[in-house]
Amino acid sequence: MPQPKHRKIAVLGYRSVGKSSLTIQFVEGQFVDSYDPTIENTFNKMVSVNGQDFNLQLVDTAGQDEYSIFPQSHSMDIHGYVLVYAVTSMKSFEVVQVLHDKLLDMVGKIQVPTVLVGNKKDLHMERVIKPEEGKKLADSWGAAFMESSAKENQTAVEVFKRIILEMEKADGNAPSEEKKCAVM
Repeated sequence: MPQPKHRKIAVLGYRSVGKSSLTIQFVEGQFVDSYDPTIENTFNKMVSVNGQDFNLQLVDTAGQDEYSIFPQSHSMDIHGYVLVYAVTSMKSFEVVQVLHDKLLDMVGKIQVPTVLVGNKKDLHMERVIKPEEGKKLADSWGAAFMESSAKENQTAVEVFKRIILEMEKADGNAPSEEKKCAVM
């Protein structure tokens, strides 16, 4: 049995986009609507992807805005990032772009394993950002993209499985069906 891999993931985004709700839905399997947005919390969860166990440490950050100083702690020992906006908020979509820029500056790389998440997809009537817009932004970053609803456990789980796959890809451990043959 391979050893579990320890992976630290930071969840970033504007306030009230559902960072905590998404994280708690994944970790505890329940939807929590009201949550103290000013605190940073760390959750641990063991999850298995493609037969490999991952011991995840999820840093659910306090909401940032475009003026937030990107904390050093959010770039140290972090293996992957989940950047969340709400499909109902143009402001959160703008903020997530600023956060991504700050993140790359801080990490000093052109690319880090990232999943861009458009949350609150269940709020059809209030939607202002189309899935195509999120996808286009993620593509420009070389990131994965998905929409989710923190009310649905399935989508929350998918988000975190997706970031694991992105981290594995960055480590050169793409799942077998994605392995490309290189002829030297």
